[in-house]
Order: sequence, then structure tokens, then C-alpha cells
Amino acid sequence: MTLPDWLVPVRDAAETIDASHLTKFVPPEGSDARLGAVLMLFSEGPSGGELLLTERAHDMRSHPGQVSFPGGSLDPGEGVVEAALREAEEEVGVAPSSVEVFGFLPELWLPPSNFAVTPVLGWWREPGGAEVVSRAEVHAIHHAPISELLDPDHRVSVRHPSGYTSPGFLIGPDKDVILWGFTGGIIARLFDYLGWSRPWDDARVRDLPPYMLAGDSRTQRNARAGMLDIEHDESDGEEPA
Repeated sequence: MTLPDWLVPVRDAAETIDASHLTKFVPPEGSDARLGAVLMLFSEGPSGGELLLTERAHDMRSHPGQVSFPGGSLDPGEGVVEAALREAEEEVGVAPSSVEVFGFLPELWLPPSNFAVTPVLGWWREPGGAEVVSRAEVHAIHHAPISELLDPDHRVSVRHPSGYTSPGFLIGPDKDVILWGFTGGIIARLFDYLGWSRPWDDARVRDLPPYMLAGDSRTQRNARAGMLDIEHDESDGEEPA
């Protein structure tokens, strides 16, 4: 597989990076964690390298407006690649045949929901045009330029009402969409590992908008867990974002 020069460091990093570089949470022995996968889909756009991200519908019962990678639970008999590609097709219409998988990040554990999630790295050589398949689940698709994610002007500390703060990014055409939590943490820490991150003002704080807090009855538990988790809600069948 031939990757663009800018993506080669990501492939190489995937061979050496450890879960501890991305999170303090790894599945403990005997946890019997449920398995999930997300697709980190890279492509090239007008501004160079891009990442495909989805913004959950703003009226969902769990994690409304959360920006995430396409992904979810493994179906019986599936591996992480099959699950990540299936979810990307179901959520945003990405044809599995259009994606070349070139690596994996370490399995990450989401403690409250007991999910072990594997980020699958994909190269979208000829993007076929993603689209929102279900408006009930996806509010918008974001082709986030890596150059913009690295721009210090688009980096913020995101504050949850519990008082917990974590690194975040401002994305979207108007830079008014907040990327944080599990997905933001993976991106920020991967950029750190690659040596791509640039100094930014972590005193610039953004509060989560009200629509992202709707139905959040687990504020304190999430905050104690470090907000790197996207919980699986048994009651409505939501998947890890």
C-alpha cells in the first residue's frame, strides 16, 4: 500500500505507540470487556490531510452533539476491521471497498461502560462522498483538516459543568463545534506522540453548550472517570462514540 508522505508517520507511530500514550485506561485482566471499534479515516482535501468525523444528532438521549469517529460494537463473528467499516457505511455511507486499512492504535478501555475499543486506521484514497444516512443519529459530517486541528487558534480547554476540563478542538466552517472527550483525547495525544502538536493557550476555556448536556445524569461519574469514556446506554442501544 502506498500512503502519502504526510501519513507515513501515522503508520509508523501505530507500530510503536502504547495505550499509555493515549489514555490511562486499559482493560484489566478478567474485565470481560465488550468489544468495539472506531474508524480513524484519513483522506486528502483542499487543505491537505483530513480526518472524517461525525457529529451526533442534537436530540439524542445520550451524548447529543458529541463529535466522534464512526464506530460501535462488534457484531457476533466480526473483527475490529469489519465492525469499523460496517459502522462507517451505516452511519455516513462510506463504502468499505474504498478504505485501505493501514494500522491500528492500541485497544482503549472505557471504564463505566466496560468497552474495549480499537481505533482502526484507514486511508480513503479516493473519497466517494460521505453523507448522513440517518438524521436520527447524525447531525453533520466534518472533514476536519489536520492543519486546522493543529492550529493553536483552534485549540481550547473544554469545561464540563462538573468542573472537569480536557483538551479540545474547535471545528466546522465557523469553528463553533466542540470536539473533545474520547475522540478529542485520542487525536490530541496522537498528535503529541507524533510531535505534530504546537503550543497552544490551555487557559482559553469553552463550556459545553446546553444541547451537549441534555439528559446527562452521569455528570459526576463521567468526570471522575476522566471523560475519556463514551458510555454505552443499555436503555436505548447507543454505541460507543
